[in-house]
Amino acid sequence: MSAPGLSIHDSEEALARAAAGRVVGLARAIPANRRFRIGLSGGRTPRRLYQLLATRLEADRVELLFADERGVPPDSEDSNYRLVQETLLAALPVPAERVHRMRGELADLEVAAREYEPLLEPPLDLLVLGIGEDGHIASLFPGSPLIEERSRRVAAVLDSPKPPARRLTITPRVIVEAGTVMVLAIGAAKAGAVAAALAVAGDPADCPAWLARGGEWLLDRAAAEKANARG
Repeated sequence: MSAPGLSIHDSEEALARAAAGRVVGLARAIPANRRFRIGLSGGRTPRRLYQLLATRLEADRVELLFADERGVPPDSEDSNYRLVQETLLAALPVPAERVHRMRGELADLEVAAREYEPLLEPPLDLLVLGIGEDGHIASLFPGSPLIEERSRRVAAVLDSPKPPARRLTITPRVIVEAGTVMVLAIGAAKAGAVAAALAVAGDPADCPAWLARGGEWLLDRAAAEKANARG
């Protein structure tokens, strides 16, 4: 993981543009003989970032993977893949063989997790994460036994506290191995979780986002309010 960093922005648009600039810079730094491997997250927060990247990345230089997926078909409104399809891939023609979606629709999510595991053996160049109001990242929730997982890279979640209960998620190992981890947070509702994640002393069992505290955090002013107070 890269050295920690924190930047605070005046608006959601400013944050997205700063994040897009950083992603493009990282992509351009990748040697010409290999592709830029990005791990993408779902949710509302990265939507604008993906829209911007659709016109800024080079389709032949990227490989897209996922940080987590809900246990739904890929055309479901709840699907992280569908979000990426609509915001990024609709305008960025990445070949299908370089877009690796998690098969959350499988009845046996353990099979889907094992299937995805080899794709994450080469470390991601960039992992994009959001943070939930409860401090979760990907589909690693407070109290999950997966917080302690250090062997596997992908796991099934059958009892998520947020619906849907069935999901697939990366484990902490992927976060540790990623070249750069970028965490995006927008809105006052995230301020408490952000403060807990960036605290010097923290417990990932209570706030899983603490696992990513050494990454690059991009916040709007509302999300940063309590983190500033902690210094």
